[in-house]
Amino acid sequence: KLELLSLICSLRCSAVWARWTSGCRTAMGGTDKSAADVVPLASRDFIRSEDPEPHAARKQQILKKHPEITKLMGFEWRTKYIVAATVALQVFMAWLTLEWGWTAYLIAVYFVGATANHSLFLAIHELSHNLGAKTPAENKLISVVANLPICIAYCITFKPYHMDHHRYQGDVHRDTDIPTFLEGKLITHSSFGYVDHTLRKAIFMFGQIFAYALRPCLTKPDLVPFGSWLALNWAVQLTFDGLMAYFFGPKVLLYLLFSTFFAGSIHPTAGHFLAEHYVMEGVTETYSYYGPLNMLAYNVGYHNEHHDFPNIAWSNLPKVREIAPEFYNDLPQCKSWVGVIYRYIFDDSISPFSRVQRQMKKAD
Repeated sequence: KLELLSLICSLRCSAVWARWTSGCRTAMGGTDKSAADVVPLASRDFIRSEDPEPHAARKQQILKKHPEITKLMGFEWRTKYIVAATVALQVFMAWLTLEWGWTAYLIAVYFVGATANHSLFLAIHELSHNLGAKTPAENKLISVVANLPICIAYCITFKPYHMDHHRYQGDVHRDTDIPTFLEGKLITHSSFGYVDHTLRKAIFMFGQIFAYALRPCLTKPDLVPFGSWLALNWAVQLTFDGLMAYFFGPKVLLYLLFSTFFAGSIHPTAGHFLAEHYVMEGVTETYSYYGPLNMLAYNVGYHNEHHDFPNIAWSNLPKVREIAPEFYNDLPQCKSWVGVIYRYIFDDSISPFSRVQRQMKKAD
């Protein structure tokens, strides 16, 4: 009787959980087809694909039907001014909050500092595509300035890894945006059940900035672009950090470092790290988000559009969808960056393994 009662309770809990997760998917703009329908919980492995990444083919189809999209290509002149204003804001806030109590200080860090630094992350992303100025050198110089409030030089190192993410999306050997098997093992394979799995995912999300910062350099150190630009990036960054500490005291750097940490932690804008390529519906591997947070994030939510046309600047990405709605409106979308963080943590079918992997032919 006890075994029967335990079985009935387990089945009821499973039914409640299924209804709850289905409601979450619906609220977040999804369907009832979850990642568990593609990768059973027992296997907990990456989603393997033999197909090429979807963006190159769709780009050709769109250009064939809408050749006028080529007029949208090119850099956005306003980017450098937005970057300068954001850097100035962070320097001002770092000084302004020096004497604040911890409660007000942390509120300012989370809502102003982290939002501003995440915006600078995405400015550097734009500049890595040479979309902020006419020449690659000008884009690198602007990105070095955008890097300043982040406190750690990374903008020059970021570019080669990000270019490979576009060229080889999902490639197990070259796309460092995909979590490693070790990350999946530590978070998912070795977990002891739903509660433990949920806690591990929450801890990962809290400190995910470290995974995104360290994973590329640790897994593919050969891509680090040693040279004069990297030296300049570090020289300018260390000079800025030193001058800030000299004139305002070491605590001024704490505001900037906390801003960088929370910008890549459980923060609304950081939801795009998950929303872009984690498989949430069927086997779709890239998702766009069309909500208001794009205003703070250089329209990075238009991610299908960005991967289809990486040489179109942030200001023109919405026009891509306006010109070619038949290619985008029916694709699965992310309705909420906050919601996708919540779902990643609490939906047991979502894990570091919820990514598409493929093996692409090596370049000659």
